[in-house]
Formats: sequence, structure tokens, C-alpha cells
Amino acid sequence: MLFGSSGIRRKFDQTLIDTALNVGSALAFRSSGIIVGMDTRTTGPLLTNMVVAGILGSGGTAFTAGIAPTPSIAFATRTAQAGCMVTASHNPEEYNGLKLFNPDGSSFTRPQQAEMEDLLATPHWTDWKHQGTERRIDAITPHRNAILDAVSVKEGTSVILDCGNGAGCTMSPALLTEAGAKPVCINCDPSGHFGRPSEPLEENLPYLGEMVRKRGAHCAVVHDGDADRMMAFDNRGRYIGGDCLLVLFAKYLGAKRVVTTSDASMVIEQVADVKRTSVGDTFVSEQLLSWGDFGGEPSGAWIFPKISYCPDGPYAAALFCEIASEWDIAEEIDSVPVYPILRESIPLETARETVLALGAESPTDGIRIAGEDGWFLIRASGTEPKVRITAEGLNQDSAKKMLAKARDLLRKRENA
Repeated sequence: MLFGSSGIRRKFDQTLIDTALNVGSALAFRSSGIIVGMDTRTTGPLLTNMVVAGILGSGGTAFTAGIAPTPSIAFATRTAQAGCMVTASHNPEEYNGLKLFNPDGSSFTRPQQAEMEDLLATPHWTDWKHQGTERRIDAITPHRNAILDAVSVKEGTSVILDCGNGAGCTMSPALLTEAGAKPVCINCDPSGHFGRPSEPLEENLPYLGEMVRKRGAHCAVVHDGDADRMMAFDNRGRYIGGDCLLVLFAKYLGAKRVVTTSDASMVIEQVADVKRTSVGDTFVSEQLLSWGDFGGEPSGAWIFPKISYCPDGPYAAALFCEIASEWDIAEEIDSVPVYPILRESIPLETARETVLALGAESPTDGIRIAGEDGWFLIRASGTEPKVRITAEGLNQDSAKKMLAKARDLLRKRENA
């Protein structure tokens, strides 16, 4: 499959250039008008031009937005038939890729991805009389206005904003200011060279906690390369894990039905009814189309269906600032239980076949089994001949027991 859990992604090379051209052609074959945007990577203009060339050469209309956050492109797609974002999300600068969207902001579903893969086999060029057209649009302003209509931050709320030199630079500084916050911006230059690793993990942000404490800020918010993700620090300068953020958003929004992924902590089940999907925001988005008030995954992808079915980092950042202006974030985080999670990787040449034999629909999605005091997930690595096990329990003993059950199940399958 060309598509992964969140679009097409690989290191920049000739194959990616050819793919961008063919994706543009395939999009124009199935949709007459396509929104196209990009993040700040240096390879973005070339790949964007290839997508646009494919659209024009196949008789479509390309609405080009330039550099913009992925959720802004997804939001703008409501005015067209499809959207295409040139981005590799949180991957390093040498990567790039393509994310495809429906008019409601949702990612292309698995059947749509399969359709695209079939269409990519043959370009759909038209003759010289029927070439398409390109039009420039503003994808940021409508998205920003929609967020401002939904969020209000108490004046004077101070926030450290780290955009990681990604597409969030074009949106979040002005958004948070207009919402009422006082942002202190770092890594907010859209240079195409990331000032830190793009993925908003705690180990990639060692400087932020001290900045929050020294400035007495209410919080800090952080984006990845295309600003579909948002992670945060509390008012004590502590990094907030994704499972805690999922609970915090659900509680503040009053969300009673939450969609999350198979690897998320069971703590969310204390505050809402939950449906779980395979790991990847595409799958969360797909489930939210038919069920759920709010969705997200611990990696920092938060989806607010009232705005869009795309993970929305700027909306999440503004909403988090609103929460920080009304609640003591640190006290709220301290009230969220933390359950021990254990992880293990087991080398296995037949990893994919073994996981399928256990009953998984997809080897990399794996199989999740829950008990009264914990759960475990067995899945095949997507890159190595290994099986990965994740287990969580109400306490350390129950987590160890769930891990042991997973090992036993795997061993029995290997010996069958």
C-alpha cells in the first residue's frame, strides 16, 4: 500500500516527485476542484507544483493556498471537492508527503485510498484544449475566524508558543493573540529548517518547562511541522502526556462519546463512553463520521467534529489557552489517574503472519484484549521483524499480569 496511517510519506526523492504528479492527475479525474497547500519544508514548492501540474494537465481546477496548517487546508476543502496537503507532518525535513481530504475535512478513507492507488496506475491527461486552471485562495482566514467564533481566552493569559518552524507559524501566533492570549513565540519563523525535532515529544522540548516557570506563564503549546498536532505544558512547566490531554479536553468540552486509538490509556473510560480504532488519526476521523463528540490520540492529534474531521492543532492550542485561563491546569492534571503501561518488543521473523493468526484484521493494527483491571495490545512492527506488546493495568502487578497474558498468547500461537 502506498498510503500509511496518515497519507503518503517518504524521504524526498524522484519517486515522491512522480507520485505527486500522478496524485494530482488522479485527484482531478475524480474531483473537479482541489484545494492544495503545503508546510514549510524546502521541498514543498516543488512537490506542490507537481500536484498542481497533475491537476491542470487532467483538466481540473487547483485552488492553491501556499503555506498553511494542514487543518486549514482541510477546513477550506468544504469549498471544493477534495484537498491535498503537501507535508510529512512530524517527520524530519528530509521527508515529505501528501495528505488527502474530503469536503468535511476527513482524511480519505481506506476504500478511497484503494481507489486512488488504482487511479495512480495511469495518468489521466487531457488535450491542450481542456487544460485546467489555477486560482490562489486564502485558506487561513476562514479557519481562524471559525476558531475565534468558538474560543475565547481571558485577557492576559500568557502562553509560550513553539511552532517548530512549521506551518503553524502562519496561523497560531495571530490566532492566540486575537483570541485574547499573550503568546511568547519561539521557533515561529517558517524557514523550512526545523529548530528542533518536529515531533512534539517531551524529550524534544527540554527548554520549555523552564521557560514557563521563569516567565510565570499559564501554559505552553507546541506544534509539529504541519500543525495538525498540539501538545502542551501546564502552569508548573510540566509536559502533559497525551492521555491526560485527552481526558482534559473531554472533561472541558463535556464530551460523552470519545473516539481514540487502541494504544490510548483506559483512563479516558472514566469520563466518557469510548470507541477505539487502529493507531492513526485517519482511523479516528473515519469513526467520528458516524459516532462521537470528540476524538484524538495520545500523539497529539485532536479532532473537533463541530469544526472539522481533521486533527486541528491551532484549534487545540486556542482551546487549551481558554482552559488555562479558567482552570488551574496543574491541579486538573494531578487529579487524572496515571496507570502503569509496559512495552516490549519481541524479534519474530513471522511477526505479521502470527498476529494475523491471532485474529487481527491487519498485522500492524494488531489485536487488543481487555480485562477488568487492564488490557494488552499485540501488533506487528511496520518496519522490523518484531512483535510489539503494550500492556496497561490499574497497578504495576496487574500491568505485569496483562503483559504475561500477551506473552503466553503469542507463545501458544507460535507453537501451534
